[in-house]
Amino acid sequence: MTRSILLLSAAAAMASWANQPQGAAVSAPAPAEGAAIFERECAKCHGPGGKGVPEFKTPDFTDAKFQASISDERMIAVIKNGKKGTLMQGFAKKLPSRAILQVAAYVRSLGASDTPSSSNPEAEPAYFAGDDLLFSLPTGRRLERHGLYVNFTHRFAFDTSFSGPARGAALGGLEGFSLSSFGFRYGITHKLSAAAFRSPTFIGRPIQLMLGYNFTDEEDGAPLNTVLRYSAEGHDNFSKNHSHHIEGIISRSIGTRAQIYAVPTISFNNRRLFSPGGFRSRDIPDLPGFNTFSVGFAAVVDIRPTFAILAEIIPTFVNGRPLGIHRPAFSFGIQKKIHRHSFTIGFTNSPGTTVGQRSSTRAAFLGNPSADTFRNISLGFNLSRQLF
Repeated sequence: MTRSILLLSAAAAMASWANQPQGAAVSAPAPAEGAAIFERECAKCHGPGGKGVPEFKTPDFTDAKFQASISDERMIAVIKNGKKGTLMQGFAKKLPSRAILQVAAYVRSLGASDTPSSSNPEAEPAYFAGDDLLFSLPTGRRLERHGLYVNFTHRFAFDTSFSGPARGAALGGLEGFSLSSFGFRYGITHKLSAAAFRSPTFIGRPIQLMLGYNFTDEEDGAPLNTVLRYSAEGHDNFSKNHSHHIEGIISRSIGTRAQIYAVPTISFNNRRLFSPGGFRSRDIPDLPGFNTFSVGFAAVVDIRPTFAILAEIIPTFVNGRPLGIHRPAFSFGIQKKIHRHSFTIGFTNSPGTTVGQRSSTRAAFLGNPSADTFRNISLGFNLSRQLF
């Protein structure tokens, strides 16, 4: 997406925030009009031209990483209401709505600058993943209030990427059968969110329902991002094999180019990963449940402002064997972030994407104890989009 398209996207969002009547002309405030307001009201903390002031730890608005990490709605909300735990105070009572939109348009326009960034490396967290997943582990990314997000995941679990004949001709398994899942997330408040996710028949046809709460966030000046989420899922469209999960998400930026994650998860009545023999409900068996405990670990390195490499591993410490887990689930890949979009592609030994399934591997799924070794990894990718 070009920078001009980003600016048009910002213009549309800003026009909607202005609450214009139906049929009114939609036009963004000219960034030049916001420049004077910015220099008068904001430059003392954010620096001339929005380059940031190190002593105040304010971000560099010309940095592409900053521009990619914040939506138009979030930018306007911060200008209006301030940022809790920082020196940033809201301007809702000081500036009229149009002036706030003018400042936001000006800040967004700074992202079009070719001026090298990173004048203030301590001004912002290192990396913000674009959607709910690193690869299978959750990012715990805070959702916009009333924001709606859609997630698609694809796992080519039946075809290995490197072992077997003609892997190149089959595009490393990309031409194989895909387990394609999708779901929606919604920001109820700035901290509380809800989600629903559905995986296909040939991985048990589960539906997962979730509530999450973000306690702390580095964007607010906290040392850690901390999230607590509860989810329930059931096979055959939530009709059988019900399980419940409580997970914590803890992450922290390391310097300006990396972030690390830990995701401890307690699961009650978790079920073995399996592939049904058909589409009928009777093809999805009733399975015994086991209480499990796993901890996912992940690391992300931002090698470009909107491009990162990532790796994760999810060892199961309690009751892995009854679920057919012989080795920890692991994944590694690359992620590209564009405004409101995220695309991740990589390799994994696990076909699962729900909380109950992600720590299981191809060994349980295919009934083959060696199917989860490194040489038997398969392709997968995630696609995310913030709709509004």
